[in-house]
Amino acid sequence: MKTKFLLSMLPLSLASAMAFSQSIDVQVTNLTHGMNFTPVLVSAHDGNTHLFTAGQAATVALQAMAEGGNTAPLITASAGTVVNTNNIANGLLAPSASSPVTAIETGVNTHLSIVAMMLPTNDGFIGLDGWKIPTEVGTYTVYLNGYDAGTEVNDEIIDTVNGGADDGIPGAPGMDAGTGASGVTDMETNTTVHIHRGNTGDTSLTAGISDVDSRIHRWLNPVAKVVVTVK
Repeated sequence: MKTKFLLSMLPLSLASAMAFSQSIDVQVTNLTHGMNFTPVLVSAHDGNTHLFTAGQAATVALQAMAEGGNTAPLITASAGTVVNTNNIANGLLAPSASSPVTAIETGVNTHLSIVAMMLPTNDGFIGLDGWKIPTEVGTYTVYLNGYDAGTEVNDEIIDTVNGGADDGIPGAPGMDAGTGASGVTDMETNTTVHIHRGNTGDTSLTAGISDVDSRIHRWLNPVAKVVVTVK
């Protein structure tokens, strides 16, 4: 009763901050066989903020991340939230690897979002959109799907000239993709953010329809595991 009385005497904004402020640790694990993730963007925010929304067109900031791994525009767009980028030593999160633990003081932020580009893809990314952070101390596990930003045709052609800046895959970090592909498709019917259909790939390293190796770069959801520790 004494604690309740003291809180009632505080200004409402301060009492709210004391009630909701918490610290969390976040770690992401790559569950795929042969895909790499660009540095993972972790954002704690209010319930009205979204880094992406399935079923809606991607923002310019999301497009920059999904097509080239550039998280800077999303960080700018998330002004006012707590944002951290897991800068893995070589810039990529390899298959079966886990990111460094990201420690976040969430303050009054109640929701968590996570994104990172998947390589090699045209505009595929791992995504967690507005997950409500538990208030009870403990460890929580969330599995993430691979999303398609809907901003680029999934032709699965490695772009060695422009690094994927104007269509094409920026590269295959494992140096295990092919060249000379004719392209899986030259059009997309769904231009909103949606669940990625996965790489098609083929087994030719010098021709075929795809530069992606179907023996290495195909995947099924989920593609990532997130462990959140509420302290």
